[in-house]
Amino acid sequence: MISKKYFHAVLILLALTTFSITGAFAEEAPPVPAVQEAAPAPAAPASPAWDAKFAADTVWTLVTAFLVFFMNLGFAMVESGLCRSKNAVNILSKNVIVFCVTVVFFWFVGFGIMFSSGNSYFGTTGWMLFGADNSPATGDAYKGIFASLNWTGVPLYAKFIFQLVFAGTAATIVSGAVAERIKYFSFFVFSAAMAIVIYPVAGHWIWGGGWLATMKTPFLDFAGSTVVHSIGGWAALMGAILLGPRIGKYTKDGKVNAIPGHDMGMATLGMFVLWFGWFGFNPGSTMAADADAISRVAINTCIAGAVGGVAATFAAYLALGKPDLSMVLNGILAGLVAITAPCNWVTPVGSFIIGLIAGILVVYAVLFFDKIQVDDPVGALSVHLVNGVWGTLSLGLFAANVSGGITGLFYGGGIAQLIAQIKGVVAVGAYVVVVSLICWAIIKAVMGLRVGEEEEREGLDIGEHGMQAYPDFVGTTSTRGIA
Repeated sequence: MISKKYFHAVLILLALTTFSITGAFAEEAPPVPAVQEAAPAPAAPASPAWDAKFAADTVWTLVTAFLVFFMNLGFAMVESGLCRSKNAVNILSKNVIVFCVTVVFFWFVGFGIMFSSGNSYFGTTGWMLFGADNSPATGDAYKGIFASLNWTGVPLYAKFIFQLVFAGTAATIVSGAVAERIKYFSFFVFSAAMAIVIYPVAGHWIWGGGWLATMKTPFLDFAGSTVVHSIGGWAALMGAILLGPRIGKYTKDGKVNAIPGHDMGMATLGMFVLWFGWFGFNPGSTMAADADAISRVAINTCIAGAVGGVAATFAAYLALGKPDLSMVLNGILAGLVAITAPCNWVTPVGSFIIGLIAGILVVYAVLFFDKIQVDDPVGALSVHLVNGVWGTLSLGLFAANVSGGITGLFYGGGIAQLIAQIKGVVAVGAYVVVVSLICWAIIKAVMGLRVGEEEEREGLDIGEHGMQAYPDFVGTTSTRGIA
C-alpha cells in the first residue's frame, strides 16, 4: 500500500508538471498586437448538438424511456404477487430474462425490421443500428404522413432505447398468461421470436410507415394499445391455449377453482410502479418536449387509470359480491391500456368514458376466459388484449380534434376513422395469432412447452431453478445456494 507521504508527493509532482507544461505553451504563444483591426467573423451556424430544443427533446425521450424500463419491476411484482409462492422465483426470472433477450434481438434485427426502409410490410436494413437513420417521424407519422423520414431530431440511439423498452413490454405481457406451467427455456425462445418476427413486423405496419399508416384514412395508435398491448395479448392467448390450464384450475364439470396469489401487497405495489411508469409510456410517446401535448396526454392517462379502478370495484362487487382487490388492480391497468392509443387525441371527458368501460370490461373478461377454460393466472389477456382492442377502437369514437385534426364518430368525424381502427385491429390480430401459433407449435415440437405434472405440483422454483423464493418459510433450501 502506498503511504500518504508518497501519495502527496505524487500529487505535488503532477501539479508541478501540469503547471510547467501550461507555462511552456503560454510562453510559445505569439504576442497579441496592441491594436488589431480584424473583420468580424461570420456567425457560425448553430450546431444541432447545442440546440436547446434538440437537447430538451432528447432528455425527455431518454427519461421517459427509463420510466418505461422501470415498468419491468412492476410487471415482475404484479405477476409474482398474483401467483403462488412456489413459482415466485420462476416468474421473477422470466421477467428478468425477457428484457435481456429483447435487448439482444431487437438491437440485432428487430429495430431494423420495424423502422428501417424496406417496403410496406417490413424493413430490410438497419440491423444492429447500422446504416442511415430511416426511422419515421413521430407526430405526423403517427397520422400516416410518410413524406418525412426523420424523427423529431433526437439521436438514433435515443430513439432506439425508447422503442426498445416498448418491445420489452410487449414480450413481458406473455409471461403472466403462461405463468406456473411453462418451461423456462421455452419461454426464453419465444421471447426471442417476439423481438424478431412478431412485434417488429406488425409494428412496422403502424409505426414504421407501413401499409396501415399509409391508408387513405390512417390507422392510429399513439402509444401502443395495439402495437404493444394487443400484440403481447394475442401472443399470450395462443400460448395459454396451447399450454392448457394449470392442474386443478377447472373440474370436469366446468367448475372454476380459485388459485389465489401469495402476496397481494406485492401485486399492489407492482400496480403503482406500472401506473408511475405509464407517465413515461404515454407522455413520452410525444418524443418531444412539447408542454401542451405532454400535459394533455398525462392527464388523460391518469383519469383513465383512476376511473378504471373505480369501475372495476363496482363491477367486481356486482359480479362476485365483493370488491376483489385483484380485479381493482387490473381495472386500473385496463384503463391505462385502453387510453394508450387515443391519449393524444381525446379530451379528459373522453378518457373518463374510455376508462369507465375498460374497468367494466376487464372484470367480465376475466370471467369469460375462465368460462371457456383459458387459464390466465394474472388476468393479462383481460387487461392487455381485451382493453388493447377496446382502446384502439375508442380512438375512432372519441377523438376530439385536440391534436392534428383527428375526430371520431361522436365528435362529427364520421365513421372512416373507426373503420380504419377496425382494419388495424383485425390485421394485427390475424398476423400475431398465426405467427405466434407457428412459433409456439415449433417450440412445443422441438423443446416441449409444459413442465411435467410432478414438477408443476412441486413448483417451478425447484424444478426449473433449484431454489425457492421463501426457503425459511417452507423448510427447504436452495440446491445451489451458499451453505
